[in-house]
Amino acid sequence: MAILVTGGAGYIGSHTCVELLNAGYDIVVVDNLSNSSAESLLRVTELTGKEFEFYPISLNNRPDMEGIFRNHKIEAVIHLAGLKAVGESVSVPLRYYHNNISGSIVLFEIMQEFAVKKIVFSSSATVYGTTEQVPITENTPLGATNAYGRTKLMIEEIMRDLHVSDPTWSIALLRYFNPIGAHESGRLGEDPNGIPNNLMPYITQVAVGGLKELQVYGNDYATTDGTGVRDYIHVVDLAQGHLKALEKVMETTGVEAYNLGTGQGYSVLEMVRTFERVTGRSVPYKITSRRAGDIGVCYSDPTKAERELGWIALKGIDEMCLDSWRWQTGNPRGYLVENEMLANI
Repeated sequence: MAILVTGGAGYIGSHTCVELLNAGYDIVVVDNLSNSSAESLLRVTELTGKEFEFYPISLNNRPDMEGIFRNHKIEAVIHLAGLKAVGESVSVPLRYYHNNISGSIVLFEIMQEFAVKKIVFSSSATVYGTTEQVPITENTPLGATNAYGRTKLMIEEIMRDLHVSDPTWSIALLRYFNPIGAHESGRLGEDPNGIPNNLMPYITQVAVGGLKELQVYGNDYATTDGTGVRDYIHVVDLAQGHLKALEKVMETTGVEAYNLGTGQGYSVLEMVRTFERVTGRSVPYKITSRRAGDIGVCYSDPTKAERELGWIALKGIDEMCLDSWRWQTGNPRGYLVENEMLANI
């Protein structure tokens, strides 16, 4: 029996694979490598000493996906595959709807066909939209404001309808807040294409000299220093949250949403100062105008996950910054060098 991990070569996926293997699970990984690297999976094996099957295919490839279910005894699915850049989703919404929603529907149909009805879904706090209510609970009204967030919300609704049609489905919807950090070894981390969309890889690339300065979008919010406040969570804590959710869906039926965050908010400038303090590196920054759709303060209430999954975030902001820096300094070009070597073999 194995756990199918879709999007397992990505940032969160690769860390989740490490935690699954270390916990004794057998895994099968699917990832089309459109925004990830096969090198990350080689490093998963390096870190765990365990081999696993990897299929570099799209979820929309129904024949190959059906072949995976025929060739492996799949017990449950952790579904992380999907395009994830908010800004890009606004520019090319049809690509996001086709990839994220159509691919998920193919996956769910095949799961039904093979009577695999246990799934942990990688959702997002973007499903809450621009709410000013904090802390955000799972009962906060939903209302995504961009194509990426809407795909996550639509997939959540599809899965709820699946459970209505067949109550034997067991589904956990994990609403991530802001994952940062890296594996403590420095061998796995976030490797964005081009200029980073997220704060921490932007900070680390400025600190390592890859980018001139950090762009800080707005300093006139009603916060302690005027910059936006977010709930940052260490990616390893997030990965362990998937294990706890997997244990839950293996034991019960139903569909439940869970916030995965720390419940603590930090401003952009607080993150910059913390990073500078723990690494000794300077991070030049420039204040620019607000981005459309951004809100001042957003952080989670994660007590439901603690109560029902037995999960809490254990790593603090210092660890998040140090582990991010260890990854960046050890891999200044991300997985790129290794990819070039593989291409020449």
